[in-house]
Amino acid sequence: MSPSRADTFSLPLGERPLIRARFLTRPNRFLVSCEAEGLGRVKAFLPNPGRLLELLLPDVTLYLLPNAPDAPPRATDYTVLAVECDKRPVLLHTHWCNVMARRLLDARAVPGLETMQVVRQEVQVGRSRFDFLLQDDNRRCYVEVKSCTLFGNGTAMFPDAVTARGRRHLLELADIAQEQNTACRVLFIVQTDTARCFMPDYHTDPDFAHAMLSVRHHVPIVPLPITWDSRLRFRVSGPPLPTPWEHVAKENCDCGAYLLVLRLDTPHVVKTGSLGTRRYLPGWYVYVGSAMKGLNARMARHRRKRKRKHWHIDYLRDVAEYVDCLPIRSTTRMECDIARDMAANSNGITGFGCSDCACAAHLFHHTNNPLHDREFHNLLQRYRMAEYPG
Repeated sequence: MSPSRADTFSLPLGERPLIRARFLTRPNRFLVSCEAEGLGRVKAFLPNPGRLLELLLPDVTLYLLPNAPDAPPRATDYTVLAVECDKRPVLLHTHWCNVMARRLLDARAVPGLETMQVVRQEVQVGRSRFDFLLQDDNRRCYVEVKSCTLFGNGTAMFPDAVTARGRRHLLELADIAQEQNTACRVLFIVQTDTARCFMPDYHTDPDFAHAMLSVRHHVPIVPLPITWDSRLRFRVSGPPLPTPWEHVAKENCDCGAYLLVLRLDTPHVVKTGSLGTRRYLPGWYVYVGSAMKGLNARMARHRRKRKRKHWHIDYLRDVAEYVDCLPIRSTTRMECDIARDMAANSNGITGFGCSDCACAAHLFHHTNNPLHDREFHNLLQRYRMAEYPG
């Protein structure tokens, strides 16, 4: 590793102190409620529209920064910078990810761009605005920066929510690279040093994954892993992560398994098809299903209440509120494997959804919201983020 890539960098905190707070709730995409010693319960601005479900779990530690004394008045006095995961900070502030990128670029710490310097930031090209324009003696290069906060099981993935804007950026960069003969890059700042590979999250956004597959020869991606310390100092932890393109191309499909999350607020007695009349307690229910053809259509069907009832889950869906549906795209059938793993930490509803297999149940009851449970996310990541297949 070159000396510049071994450097440790700091964020522009100034004299303002970092405040650690306990996460409580997220009322909307850009606001969190948390509790800090000496401050009590406070609200803080969260400059990140991602889902962040596996990070913003109950009682996790947030890193807050007070507003600058000369800053314009805002509805909140604090801004969330990072969240603690496995005792290490993960940067959430998307705008400061560009600050990170600028410091890495200026230090010649981004592989493939060591000879180039930043000419401008926030460069308007056509309908899009890209983060950086770089130049050396021979060429120019547009660089778009993305912050990758989704990782687990040795794999980092982006995005954690559908991003039409991100897909458009990829396609427009590819057009620039081909039509203007100008170099383009996408720099993914991977906010962990635990990942061994990087992939587009084809489970969540298959269109973004397809775009990345289609432009990869024209727009190289640079997934750069980062190490953080408790004072929010960072450094490059290794070379860019590899991407198993053949695996992504194979598994970015409209088939696989899914976890349907429903909620019942009161007890219900429901005639459940061939199971007869069943009593369902209040709480959250996770149904493990699959569709080896038409996965997107199957998940869309579960969002609707008005439909002809065909499966056991249709009868429960008729009285329960839809919470979420999490796809696990795969050309391998894994529905029963997931159900068996779910049974280890959940109360199965005997016979539900498993009339055509040997499983005890494909429906599981939870007293608390499983989306707030780390074990549930660990299970999801084990199936979504398989060990590096290369």
